[in-house]
Amino acid sequence: MAHTTKKPGVLQFILDNSLLLIAGTIIALVWANLNHEGYEHFAHSVHFVVNDIGMVFFFALAAKEVVEATLPGGPLSSPRQAAVPILAAIGGMAVPAGLYVASAYVVGDLSVVRGWAIPCATDIAFSYMVARVIFPAGHPAIPFLLLLAIADDAMGLLILAVFYPSGPLAFGQLAMWMAGAIALAWFMRKQRVANFWLYLLGPGVMSWIGLFVGGLHPALALVAVVPFMPHAKDDLGMFADAESERHDTMNEFEHWWKTPVQIVLFAFGLVNAGVMLSSLGEVTWLVLGSLVVGKPLGIVGFAVLAGVLGFTRAKELTLSAMLVVGLAAGIGFTVALFFTTAAFPVGNIHLEEAKMGALLSFLAAPLAILVARMLGVMPRRIHSGDAVL
Repeated sequence: MAHTTKKPGVLQFILDNSLLLIAGTIIALVWANLNHEGYEHFAHSVHFVVNDIGMVFFFALAAKEVVEATLPGGPLSSPRQAAVPILAAIGGMAVPAGLYVASAYVVGDLSVVRGWAIPCATDIAFSYMVARVIFPAGHPAIPFLLLLAIADDAMGLLILAVFYPSGPLAFGQLAMWMAGAIALAWFMRKQRVANFWLYLLGPGVMSWIGLFVGGLHPALALVAVVPFMPHAKDDLGMFADAESERHDTMNEFEHWWKTPVQIVLFAFGLVNAGVMLSSLGEVTWLVLGSLVVGKPLGIVGFAVLAGVLGFTRAKELTLSAMLVVGLAAGIGFTVALFFTTAAFPVGNIHLEEAKMGALLSFLAAPLAILVARMLGVMPRRIHSGDAVL
């Protein structure tokens, strides 16, 4: 997603830094603790619209970044170039998930195991913001974290589709609708259809129906459609200025939707983050501990493994820098919150506890800054960072 180097206005700064999501989260927390019954009635009434329809476009933009990263010049275009961050991303998902499950067995409550994927999440926007505060401009840790987060998002989408069906699976209907959606998207691409609205209203709607009736989460509807949108032949890099000047179908889709998606994220925070502050429980600590401890352990450990396998990383990416990157990646927030709603149904005793863990993962930010200071990774002069999303 493109950003500009010009100093943004207040509204643009709010949009670029996903502050609407934070605002929605704070409002939800206050509302739920002042009038829990009223909040629950509101959240229940709009939950489907926000989580199953609105979040379609959030995951579509995530899919767009993954697709572009695989184009020539993109960080995923060369298997050897992408090997270290991809392995680090795998470690940053496998270790937190394993730690969560092991901890569930230790405490003797196997009813919480279903939430194993929650600490796999990395919030790309907020992790990027923290990295920009810690590392100086041009430090390879920043693009490394972005690539790691992209790979994390891609694998997270797969986990959501495979392990968290939204209802009883109906493979026949799923296959029929999805085959039709993909075939139509492919045909439109071959016919050089350039209007992204036609992809949304045609194969996009068919894909959503297929996932909904097939029992998978319909928020992933456009993940299968976005790759068929006409797009540029190469990748300019994450957050490249020149990307805003590209007018291919995929970029036009992003240009149109990037602001509405921030409004969707405000609604997402408002609908999903309203938990009682008394909801702290064992799942809270399982999620938080797995994110804050498991993420850096997995990322550093698998980055070292990549070196043993013969893959190299930039010399500035020392183990200390990698540890700080791992802590920054421990901010799960948006995707972790979404995973909690997929893992635990409404009314489940563990849902509120898991949400608190996802929210408290913000503690990874000051912890990353503190550790960076202690290890000498963070320079004396703090860099404020560019706008994101």
